[in-house]
Amino acid sequence: MKTFLRILGALVIVGVVALLVFIFWPVSRSAPTQVAANAPEPAEHGEYAMRLADCAACHTAEGGEPFAGGRPIESPVGTIYSANITPDPETGIGGWTLAEFRGALIDGLDEEGHHLYPAMPYTNYRGLTETDIAGLYHYFIEDLEPVRNEVPANDLPFPFDQRWGLRAWKWVAMPDVGFASGATSDDPIERGAYLVEGPGHCGACHSPRNTLFVQDGYTASDAGFLTGGVIAGWTAPALRGEDSAIAGWTAEEVAQILGTGRNAHAAINGEMALVVEDSTQYLTADDLMAVSQYLVGLDGNGANRGQEQGTPSGGLAERLLDDPATQTERILASADPGMPEGARLYLDNCGACHFVDGKGADEVFPELDGSSIVQAGEPTGLISMILHGGALPSTEARPYALRMPGFADRLSDDEVATLASFLRTAWNNEASGTVEAGAVADMRSEEGG
Repeated sequence: MKTFLRILGALVIVGVVALLVFIFWPVSRSAPTQVAANAPEPAEHGEYAMRLADCAACHTAEGGEPFAGGRPIESPVGTIYSANITPDPETGIGGWTLAEFRGALIDGLDEEGHHLYPAMPYTNYRGLTETDIAGLYHYFIEDLEPVRNEVPANDLPFPFDQRWGLRAWKWVAMPDVGFASGATSDDPIERGAYLVEGPGHCGACHSPRNTLFVQDGYTASDAGFLTGGVIAGWTAPALRGEDSAIAGWTAEEVAQILGTGRNAHAAINGEMALVVEDSTQYLTADDLMAVSQYLVGLDGNGANRGQEQGTPSGGLAERLLDDPATQTERILASADPGMPEGARLYLDNCGACHFVDGKGADEVFPELDGSSIVQAGEPTGLISMILHGGALPSTEARPYALRMPGFADRLSDDEVATLASFLRTAWNNEASGTVEAGAVADMRSEEGG
């Protein structure tokens, strides 16, 4: 018995020592890779690199100063507040060296070597080139005006408030440095791959994550990459595979929605509106097309699929004169007083803009037939849109910010649930499950509507 206790005690001591070593062993930053010979100067490239990396969306609080942080980011373990990345020496990153700045982007470490939470997509930024990193550093340290702003402390319960645990998480989550190739390629597909996989960090939202919150793949060679994710209850749609939101779209249509927030099929909503407003609308025409060609070339995004499913051709007037193509359209066009409640609610509240065929109007009212937000696995986005409406981002190419009204004051929880359930199986939509009134009530309470 004494021998067993000695062995047990020795194991406990070894375990404690190992844990202390794990916690307190100094971290190290990865070494820079080679800079391309024809790389632009940081001063010439900084602002554009910032647009590519979409820094403003997370580091600007609603109503706050640009890049001064404080934006709440909901995670499965609590609320994380984005950092102040202006060059303020006390509350921002003023005084950081390039090596420290690079360490934050690539290794997820602050200037003192503390681990950063993966709300910052440093796993994706490990694909950044040294040219883009240097450009970003120059922009945030040299070009940007400092803003003093103390951001709130993160609201995380124990043990998630202990950053040392992130060291173990990084062992299983971090891809190789420089994994996103093609930054300087003349091939638009390769350039597009770099922009999507690296600075654009599209996979951070549009890829699933496992129970450890590790992203399922970082490049197109990974089967789970861009197959859809869930962010704060909203479904970020798949961009490849059988459920792809852009299946059948042309590269020009993808470029149009990224550049303006709208096209003939859909309109941007939710967090993606910030991406268009702060990032993708500023891409050069070549880069916008490179991203689009890369995306439409992924598996499941075959061209002309939309036409095969019966996407109408011709103008709006000609379209509405056609014979009804679906059972839903026949029911709505009949205006029968005995129609199901969901159909009646649609005619009363949605039909004037989205019409009986659910196809809306190009670049004004998005399609509901085939819509990714309508058919999303999580109906959160659809419920929120019905309750509170939404606005298209104002862009240089499309400055008018069209707004859909909310119906929180007009429809009860039961009516919103009935309408949402109707939409999810109307026309050619095939979403599973009905929307419950309780889910609507919960969202109404959470969002104050």
